[in-house]
Amino acid sequence: MNLFDEYRWRGLLQDVTEGAETAFSEGSQLAYVGFDPTADSLHVGHLLPIMGLVHLQRAGHTPIALVGGGTGLIGDPSGKTKERQLLTREEVEANAESIRGQLASFLEFDGVTNPARMTNNLDWLGGTGVLDFLRDVGKHFPVNVLLRKDTIRRRLEDEATGITYTEFSYVLLQAYDFLRLFQDQGCRFQFGGQDQWGNIVGGIDLVRRVTGEKAYGAVFPLITTSSGVKFGKTEAGAVWLSPERTSPYRFYQFWMNTEDADAGRYLRFFTLLPREEIEALEARVAEAPQHREAQRRLAEEVTRTVHGESGLARARTASEVLFGGELDGLASEEIADIFADVPSSALPADTLSGEGVALVELLADTGLATSRGDARRSVEQGGLYLNNRREDDAQRRLTTADTLAGRFLVLRKGKKRFHLVRVEG
Repeated sequence: MNLFDEYRWRGLLQDVTEGAETAFSEGSQLAYVGFDPTADSLHVGHLLPIMGLVHLQRAGHTPIALVGGGTGLIGDPSGKTKERQLLTREEVEANAESIRGQLASFLEFDGVTNPARMTNNLDWLGGTGVLDFLRDVGKHFPVNVLLRKDTIRRRLEDEATGITYTEFSYVLLQAYDFLRLFQDQGCRFQFGGQDQWGNIVGGIDLVRRVTGEKAYGAVFPLITTSSGVKFGKTEAGAVWLSPERTSPYRFYQFWMNTEDADAGRYLRFFTLLPREEIEALEARVAEAPQHREAQRRLAEEVTRTVHGESGLARARTASEVLFGGELDGLASEEIADIFADVPSSALPADTLSGEGVALVELLADTGLATSRGDARRSVEQGGLYLNNRREDDAQRRLTTADTLAGRFLVLRKGKKRFHLVRVEG
């Protein structure tokens, strides 16, 4: 399938400059997407342009991931209402190194005829003098044109924040990136999110002014959920690709919680599943939404790509815990993560020494039972679980040996009413 046909049926293409599709039909091309290392991890908001590069490579073209080690020191004002906090050179370099590793989960850098390339714009921006830059690049950017750009205009209209010259210069730096990639590697295409359209057009114009040649661009849509929420935003904040920032379990659950109306769209956006399979999953969502089959497949595909088979296996195991799955073998950090949103209480460790504490007493103290008598009846009726195993002894006393990882007791009444006891001290 033609690359742009693939983009269109998947809903990936928001806008494209004139002549781009014809240029792609002329043979294998190079195209790049920029990633500013403002954090030590990418997040799910970056996935759409990443998948754009994935499809590009699968179609026989060469993707370039441009890590903005130089522009990351400035900060892109696009989509921002106030200036970003500036990072140190050491922070930016460390972030860029982390991002390189994450992109390798998606793109083939070895073993193919069109291996992906990784480039850092600090390689040229770091050695460019300010006078040379103003003479060779700045002279091609009329200020009146820059002032009409939406990103800059909106910031200028806000008297409280305004825009500094640092961020005002960002469009020149990104345009210069395009020029350098065009001159150094023969790259004629830049892709990005919808909010990057103005920056991309600026780069195309600079290439034309300096070389007299044509360059092209395309942008992917900015995603909102069917309920109007910006994609990737949760009550807990951004959903990151790094397991240190967002655990595989929470990452998996983010996709499992996709609304029915968005499931098919996200399968098109974020997986490589073929059209027939996605349409079949959409049909099953319409017929039996309670089974959440499309969401489960979505969660499996994306989690496997980002965290590997082992990460997916851990995420599945953790997810099953909330439906009665085994807790044995889970690390204490995983247990804390799984039960982070359920009611919890602290219990002094010495309470579990010696004969320990009576189970019915603990149930009453945590509020899972209204009284010791209520707790005793729950146990005798088979509705009480300790660490996800049915407990039928109303005289049971709990000691340190009953804890998980020496730190937790998980109490459950019925199917879904949990309480996490944190053993402290």
